[in-house]
Amino acid sequence: MNGITLFLIAIALAMDSCAVSIAAGSTLKEQFWYYGIRAAFFFGIFQGGMPIIGYLIGEAGSEIIAPYDHWVASLLLAVIGGKMIYEAVYEKEEEKRPGIASFSILLILSVATSIDALAVGVTFSLLEIPILSAALVIGIVTFGVCIAGIMAGRHFGRYLGGRVELLGGIILIGIGARILIEGIFF
Repeated sequence: MNGITLFLIAIALAMDSCAVSIAAGSTLKEQFWYYGIRAAFFFGIFQGGMPIIGYLIGEAGSEIIAPYDHWVASLLLAVIGGKMIYEAVYEKEEEKRPGIASFSILLILSVATSIDALAVGVTFSLLEIPILSAALVIGIVTFGVCIAGIMAGRHFGRYLGGRVELLGGIILIGIGARILIEGIFF
Protein backbone atom coordinates (compact mmCIF):
# COMPACT_ATOMS: atom_id res chain seq x y z
CA MET A 1 0.00 0.00 0.00
CA ASN A 2 1.41 3.37 -0.94
CA GLY A 3 1.56 6.43 1.29
CA ILE A 4 -1.29 8.22 -0.48
CA THR A 5 -3.66 5.29 0.05
CA LEU A 6 -2.67 5.04 3.72
CA PHE A 7 -3.20 8.78 4.13
CA LEU A 8 -6.66 8.53 2.53
CA ILE A 9 -7.56 5.63 4.83
CA ALA A 10 -6.38 7.68 7.80
CA ILE A 11 -8.50 10.63 6.67
CA ALA A 12 -11.52 8.38 6.15
CA LEU A 13 -11.12 6.76 9.57
CA ALA A 14 -10.80 10.17 11.19
CA MET A 15 -14.17 11.32 9.82
CA ASP A 16 -16.20 9.79 12.68
CA SER A 17 -13.96 11.53 15.20
CA CYS A 18 -14.00 14.70 13.11
CA ALA A 19 -17.80 14.72 13.03
CA VAL A 20 -17.85 14.35 16.83
CA SER A 21 -15.20 17.08 17.10
CA ILE A 22 -17.21 19.46 14.93
CA ALA A 23 -20.29 18.86 17.05
CA ALA A 24 -18.29 19.25 20.26
CA GLY A 25 -16.54 22.36 18.97
CA SER A 26 -19.90 23.96 18.31
CA THR A 27 -20.94 23.38 21.94
CA LEU A 28 -17.70 24.12 23.82
CA LYS A 29 -17.82 27.51 25.44
CA GLU A 30 -15.32 27.45 28.33
CA GLN A 31 -11.76 26.14 28.18
CA PHE A 32 -12.13 25.56 24.46
CA TRP A 33 -8.46 24.72 23.79
CA TYR A 34 -8.03 22.49 26.85
CA TYR A 35 -11.00 20.28 26.02
CA GLY A 36 -10.37 20.47 22.29
CA ILE A 37 -6.75 19.30 22.47
CA ARG A 38 -7.64 16.65 25.05
CA ALA A 39 -10.39 15.28 22.79
CA ALA A 40 -8.12 15.29 19.71
CA PHE A 41 -5.44 13.46 21.71
CA PHE A 42 -7.90 10.77 22.87
CA PHE A 43 -9.33 10.31 19.39
CA GLY A 44 -5.83 10.06 17.90
CA ILE A 45 -4.64 7.51 20.47
CA PHE A 46 -7.70 5.30 20.01
CA GLN A 47 -7.77 5.60 16.21
CA GLY A 48 -4.08 4.69 16.12
CA GLY A 49 -4.35 1.91 18.71
CA MET A 50 -7.38 0.05 17.40
CA PRO A 51 -5.76 -0.97 14.08
CA ILE A 52 -2.99 -2.65 16.08
CA ILE A 53 -5.56 -4.70 18.01
CA GLY A 54 -7.39 -5.50 14.76
CA TYR A 55 -4.12 -6.48 13.13
CA LEU A 56 -3.37 -8.96 15.92
CA ILE A 57 -6.86 -10.43 15.58
CA GLY A 58 -6.37 -10.74 11.82
CA GLU A 59 -2.96 -12.36 12.22
CA ALA A 60 -4.47 -15.03 14.47
CA GLY A 61 -6.82 -16.16 11.68
CA SER A 62 -4.84 -15.23 8.56
CA GLU A 63 -4.21 -18.78 7.30
CA ILE A 64 -7.93 -19.39 7.07
CA ILE A 65 -8.82 -16.28 5.10
CA ALA A 66 -5.63 -15.60 3.10
CA PRO A 67 -7.12 -16.91 -0.20
CA TYR A 68 -10.05 -14.55 0.25
CA ASP A 69 -8.20 -11.55 1.69
CA HIS A 70 -9.13 -9.04 -1.03
CA TRP A 71 -12.80 -10.05 -0.71
CA VAL A 72 -12.74 -9.74 3.08
CA ALA A 73 -10.86 -6.42 2.99
CA SER A 74 -13.25 -4.97 0.42
CA LEU A 75 -16.30 -6.20 2.31
CA LEU A 76 -15.07 -4.78 5.62
CA LEU A 77 -14.31 -1.38 4.08
CA ALA A 78 -17.65 -1.35 2.22
CA VAL A 79 -19.58 -2.21 5.39
CA ILE A 80 -17.72 0.41 7.43
CA GLY A 81 -18.17 3.01 4.68
CA GLY A 82 -21.85 2.12 4.31
CA LYS A 83 -22.34 2.44 8.07
CA MET A 84 -20.72 5.87 8.04
CA ILE A 85 -22.92 7.00 5.14
CA TYR A 86 -26.05 5.63 6.83
CA GLU A 87 -25.21 7.44 10.08
CA ALA A 88 -24.49 10.66 8.20
CA VAL A 89 -27.83 10.53 6.39
CA TYR A 90 -30.20 9.05 8.99
CA GLU A 91 -28.95 10.01 12.47
CA LYS A 92 -30.65 13.01 14.01
CA GLU A 93 -28.38 15.97 14.57
CA GLU A 94 -29.10 16.09 18.32
CA GLU A 95 -27.75 12.53 18.60
CA LYS A 96 -24.41 13.80 17.25
CA ARG A 97 -23.81 16.52 19.87
CA PRO A 98 -21.68 15.00 22.62
CA GLY A 99 -20.29 16.65 25.72
CA ILE A 100 -16.54 16.00 25.52
CA ALA A 101 -15.82 17.94 28.69
CA SER A 102 -16.71 14.78 30.66
CA PHE A 103 -13.82 12.30 30.82
CA SER A 104 -16.13 9.26 30.79
CA ILE A 105 -18.08 10.53 27.77
CA LEU A 106 -14.83 11.32 25.94
CA LEU A 107 -13.53 7.81 26.66
CA ILE A 108 -16.75 6.20 25.37
CA LEU A 109 -16.70 8.40 22.26
CA SER A 110 -13.05 7.56 21.62
CA VAL A 111 -13.80 3.84 21.69
CA ALA A 112 -17.02 4.16 19.68
CA THR A 113 -15.47 6.24 16.91
CA SER A 114 -12.47 3.92 16.61
CA ILE A 115 -14.32 0.61 16.12
CA ASP A 116 -13.99 1.15 12.37
CA ALA A 117 -10.22 1.35 12.81
CA LEU A 118 -10.29 -2.07 14.51
CA ALA A 119 -11.81 -3.60 11.39
CA VAL A 120 -9.29 -1.78 9.19
CA GLY A 121 -6.52 -3.31 11.32
CA VAL A 122 -7.87 -6.76 10.44
CA THR A 123 -7.77 -5.70 6.79
CA PHE A 124 -4.17 -4.49 7.16
CA SER A 125 -3.12 -7.89 8.52
CA LEU A 126 -4.65 -9.57 5.48
CA LEU A 127 -2.77 -7.23 3.15
CA GLU A 128 0.45 -7.58 5.20
CA ILE A 129 0.77 -3.84 5.75
CA PRO A 130 3.34 -2.77 8.41
CA ILE A 131 0.99 -1.95 11.27
CA LEU A 132 3.11 0.27 13.52
CA SER A 133 3.84 2.89 10.87
CA ALA A 134 0.24 2.71 9.61
CA ALA A 135 -1.11 3.12 13.16
CA LEU A 136 1.18 6.10 13.74
CA VAL A 137 -0.03 7.78 10.55
CA ILE A 138 -3.67 7.11 11.47
CA GLY A 139 -3.20 8.50 14.99
CA ILE A 140 -1.40 11.66 13.86
CA VAL A 141 -3.84 12.34 11.03
CA THR A 142 -6.79 11.82 13.39
CA PHE A 143 -5.29 14.25 15.92
CA GLY A 144 -4.84 16.92 13.24
CA VAL A 145 -8.25 16.36 11.68
CA CYS A 146 -9.91 16.57 15.11
CA ILE A 147 -8.15 19.83 15.97
CA ALA A 148 -9.37 21.23 12.65
CA GLY A 149 -12.84 19.79 13.30
CA ILE A 150 -13.10 21.36 16.74
CA MET A 151 -12.04 24.71 15.33
CA ALA A 152 -14.47 24.38 12.41
CA GLY A 153 -17.21 23.34 14.81
CA ARG A 154 -16.64 26.47 16.80
CA HIS A 155 -17.35 28.52 13.69
CA PHE A 156 -19.42 26.40 11.28
CA GLY A 157 -20.57 23.32 13.22
CA ARG A 158 -24.24 23.22 12.34
CA TYR A 159 -23.50 23.32 8.59
CA LEU A 160 -20.73 20.68 8.24
CA GLY A 161 -21.27 17.80 10.70
CA GLY A 162 -23.06 15.11 8.64
CA ARG A 163 -21.29 15.91 5.38
CA VAL A 164 -17.89 15.10 6.87
CA GLU A 165 -18.96 11.59 7.91
CA LEU A 166 -20.61 11.07 4.51
CA LEU A 167 -17.33 11.89 2.75
CA GLY A 168 -15.44 9.44 4.98
CA GLY A 169 -17.86 6.65 4.06
CA ILE A 170 -17.51 7.34 0.35
CA ILE A 171 -13.70 7.28 0.63
CA LEU A 172 -13.70 3.92 2.44
CA ILE A 173 -16.05 2.34 -0.12
CA GLY A 174 -13.84 3.63 -2.95
CA ILE A 175 -10.71 2.18 -1.36
CA GLY A 176 -12.52 -1.13 -0.82
CA ALA A 177 -13.50 -1.22 -4.50
CA ARG A 178 -9.90 -0.54 -5.54
CA ILE A 179 -8.62 -3.38 -3.32
CA LEU A 180 -11.19 -5.77 -4.80
CA ILE A 181 -10.32 -4.81 -8.39
CA GLU A 182 -6.59 -5.21 -7.68
CA GLY A 183 -7.19 -8.57 -5.98
CA ILE A 184 -9.23 -9.95 -8.86
CA PHE A 185 -7.38 -8.56 -11.87
CA PHE A 186 -3.77 -7.94 -10.79
